[in-house]
Amino acid sequence: RTSRRGEQYRNPTEVQMSQLVLPCHTNHRGELSIGQLLKWIDTTACLSGKQSCAMDLAIHYVGQVVNIKAKVNRAFNSSMEVGIQVSYEDLCSGKQWNVCKAYATFVAQGKATGKMKLKPLTPQTEEEKMEYSIAAERRRMRLAHTDTLKDLLTHSTMPTERENGDCNNVVPAEKTRVESVELVLPPHANHQGNTFGGQIMAWMENVATIAASRLCHAHPTLKTIEMFHFRGPSQVGDRLLLKAIVNNSFKNSMEVGVCVEAYRQEMEVSRRHINSAFMTFVVLDQEGQPSAIPMVKPEVGDGERRYREASARKKIRLDRKYIISCEQTKVPLSVPWDQSNKVYLSYNNVSALKTLVAKTNWVLAAEIDKVRMYTLEEDKYLSFRIEMTLCIDATQAFFLLSDLRQRHEWDRHYASAELVQQVDEDDTIYHVVSQTVSQENKPQDFVILASRRKPCDEGDPYVVAFRSVMLPTCPPNPEYTRQETMCSGFCIWQETAELTKVSYYNQAAPGYLAYVTTNIAGLSSDFYVTFKACERFLQKNKDEITVGLQNL
Repeated sequence: RTSRRGEQYRNPTEVQMSQLVLPCHTNHRGELSIGQLLKWIDTTACLSGKQSCAMDLAIHYVGQVVNIKAKVNRAFNSSMEVGIQVSYEDLCSGKQWNVCKAYATFVAQGKATGKMKLKPLTPQTEEEKMEYSIAAERRRMRLAHTDTLKDLLTHSTMPTERENGDCNNVVPAEKTRVESVELVLPPHANHQGNTFGGQIMAWMENVATIAASRLCHAHPTLKTIEMFHFRGPSQVGDRLLLKAIVNNSFKNSMEVGVCVEAYRQEMEVSRRHINSAFMTFVVLDQEGQPSAIPMVKPEVGDGERRYREASARKKIRLDRKYIISCEQTKVPLSVPWDQSNKVYLSYNNVSALKTLVAKTNWVLAAEIDKVRMYTLEEDKYLSFRIEMTLCIDATQAFFLLSDLRQRHEWDRHYASAELVQQVDEDDTIYHVVSQTVSQENKPQDFVILASRRKPCDEGDPYVVAFRSVMLPTCPPNPEYTRQETMCSGFCIWQETAELTKVSYYNQAAPGYLAYVTTNIAGLSSDFYVTFKACERFLQKNKDEITVGLQNL
C-alpha cells in the first residue's frame, strides 16, 4: 500500500529492532540466551505501544542477526494488544526465517487518574484489518483462560502420578526448587524508575532453567512461555525474590512455574506478588531430538494442585496448537468438541470468518435487484459473499439470523435444525438436516457450532460464525449422509439509524461449488431467490420482541 505522495505505507505504531548476536549474548552452547532475547522483545514492544503474553521460542547462533518487529494491533478502552514478530537473518547466505510470534497486552495508566482511555486505531491494510478484528477474539480468549483451566480441572480426572512411567526414576519436586534475590539497580529500570519487564523476564528464565536442570541433570532448552503475567511494578531499590519449581514432567518436556515477589527492606514481612509465568523446557540430544524426562513426585497439598494444573495447561496448549496455530487448510473440518476446547473452537470459528471478511480482493460476480454476489478465488478455495441492505435494526437481524432453528423459514436448503447443546450465551451447537440429497440418495446432515459476537467497538459488525464440529452425543445417523461446512456466517453492520447491511460469507466446501459456479455463470438466480426470502423473513419479524433479544 502506498500513500498519496507515492510513499510506502507504514503503520505509525510499528517499531523495528535489529541486533547482531555476539558471544556475550549466548549460552554454553553458543546459542542466543533466551533471557537476552526477552529483553530485546520487551524493549521493542514497549516502544511500539504490558505484558501478558505467550510465545514459542527458537534458537539463534553467534553471527546471526535477530530482527524484531512490533506494532499495535488494536486499542481497546484502556488496554492495547501489541503483536511481536521475531525473525533471524543469516548474513552469509542472506536467508531470513520467522522463528516466533507473541502478543503482549499493555495497559495505559496516568500518574494520578489510574487507567487512561486510549484513542481508537484505524486499520489501513488487509493485514491490519485482520489483526484488528481478531485481536478482540484473542482478548476474549485471554480473559476466559482462568475459567477454561477451572472447567478442565473440574470435568477431567487427572492422575497424580505419570502413568506407565519408570517409578525408579522419580525426583521429588522439592529438590528442583530455586530461590534467588535480585536488587533492582538504575541500569535495570526505565526513566520513571520502574524495572524493565525484559530484565525481570530474563531473571525469571534464569531461575526456571536452574530448576529444570535439577530435574534432568542436563542443560535444558526453553521451548515455550505461557502467560507472562505482570501484576504490578517494581522500582529501583526493590529486592526481587524469584521462585521456581518444576510443577510436572511429561515424556519429553517439563513445566516450570516461576513467580516474583518484591519487597523494600530485608526484614520486610509483606511482599508484593508482581510477576508469574509457566515455562516449558525440553532436553535435546546430539541429534537435536527431545530426550526422556525423569518423573516428578509433587509435594502434598499445593504441589499436587500445581501438578494437576500443569497437566491441564498442557492439554490447553495442545488444543490451541491443534485448533488455532495450524494453518486453516491443515485443520480438519470437524474438530471434536468438548468442554476443554470450547473456547479455542469458538475462537477459531469467529477468527476464520473475520479473516475472510478482511480480504480485499472480492470481485462482484452478479447483481439482481440490489442483492449482490461477490467471489474470492484464493489457493484452492472459492469463497462467495452475498450482500444486501434493508430497513431493520442490526441487533434484531443479528438475533434472528443467529438462531438456526428459524433458517428453514427462508432458506430452502434447510429442512430442520435442532438445538443440541447451549454451550454458553454466545455459542450453540445445532444438528441441521438439509433438503439436499447425497449420491447415496439420503438427506445430508451437519453438526454445526454457531458462535455469535456483539460489536466490541463502534463500527464493528455483529458476527455470526458457523463451522462443523464432532459431538459424541450426536454421532452419524445411517438415515443421513454426514457432511461438513468449513467457514461461513453473517456480518451485520448498522449503517444508519434505519438501514442495516447484511453480508453472508461462505468458504465453499466441494458440495457447494456447483451451486456457486452455476450462479456466477448466470445459469441460476437461486442466490437471489434465497436472500430475497431472507429479506422478507427479516422484515416480517423485525418488530418481534422476545426474551432472547431482551437478554442481548
